[in-house]
Amino acid sequence: QVQLQESGPGLVKPSQTLSLTCTVSGGSITTNYYSWTWIRQPPGKGLEWIGNMNNRGSTIYSPSLRSRTSISRDTSKNQFTLQLSSVTPEDTGVYYCARDRVDWGQGTQVTVSS
Repeated sequence: QVQLQESGPGLVKPSQTLSLTCTVSGGSITTNYYSWTWIRQPPGKGLEWIGNMNNRGSTIYSPSLRSRTSISRDTSKNQFTLQLSSVTPEDTGVYYCARDRVDWGQGTQVTVSS
């Protein structure tokens, strides 16, 4: 059974870059057909898709976040990483990584504040 775990700083200052890592166990991020996703939930709002990476490492991003988003991976560690630049308080929320939006990590709270 695949398991995903988000990690990263819980507090980021405005204008800095948010960096989160998703560590995957029980399955390889290079396995065919699976898509690896970052999703967030701002306080009091619904889920917001950030972007995907497929098993070959190709990425696609939300149009509203594309200019600030980068998803990369380290296949030797079976991890994929989210970087979101120039953050503002509106980027505060719980950030999740997921496989095919079926298997999810527990989520990690990120607060953008000075």
